[in-house]
Amino acid sequence: MRRGVLLDLVLTNKEGLVGDVKVGGSLGCSDHEMVEFRTLHGRIRAISRNTGDFRRATLGLFKNLLGRIPRVRALEGREVQESWSIFKHHFLQAQDRCILKSKKPSKGGRRAAWMSKELLEKLKGKKEVYRMWKKGLATWEEYRNVVRVCRDAMRKAKAHLELNLARDVKDKKKGFFKYISSKRKTRENAGLLLNEVGALVTEDTEKVELLNAFFALVFTAKAGPQESQTLEVGQKVWRKEDFPLVEEDWVRDHLGKLDTHKSMGPDGMHP
Repeated sequence: MRRGVLLDLVLTNKEGLVGDVKVGGSLGCSDHEMVEFRTLHGRIRAISRNTGDFRRATLGLFKNLLGRIPRVRALEGREVQESWSIFKHHFLQAQDRCILKSKKPSKGGRRAAWMSKELLEKLKGKKEVYRMWKKGLATWEEYRNVVRVCRDAMRKAKAHLELNLARDVKDKKKGFFKYISSKRKTRENAGLLLNEVGALVTEDTEKVELLNAFFALVFTAKAGPQESQTLEVGQKVWRKEDFPLVEEDWVRDHLGKLDTHKSMGPDGMHP
């Protein structure tokens, strides 16, 4: 603010994020007035979950325990759901006995997939050289050379990881899609929406109702003239002569031209 005139305005997309707004004195020799406020934000705690540590699992004992289950006597004369519940109970008991649990840290504490132990040592060395340079114990040229070495090593590590993922995508699909999903930026909330009358919708409940009503129009809206013509054409009775003729040689010729190195299609199967 300057002499009571508002110059800048800070907007938030949620209520209750900013509080205790006060207009203080001027900032140094400037004629602008300071605006003090307090950010109301709770502390984010790291979430840890227990997951199975399959590296230390005794799979031989696990197989023996499952083999001892009297399936015929225990499942005889029972319904499908009841049989599945009994088998699941014995399966989870054997799993808890043979597979140890370990804490799985949150995403913020995980190390990057391309980060190796050698590269981590180089980055620690770069921080040490930076501290020495700030204290005057190292020259700028030394720190610059270390930065360039670490930058090149990081680029090569990322390129090597992506090359391995692309090469082994058919055998290790899980690792490939896990790396792709980690690169996507997720949005916690939707932006502002306009309703039928042109008013802005800010509440989450109103946004959900508006989106549900919009997507429901696909099933509830009346068909237009072009859609009605399409429906009439779709009701045409097809005769045997109207179907396209597909010969075996034509299918074999197309199958022989498939590229086995291409990605899978919508059916989830590789060529």
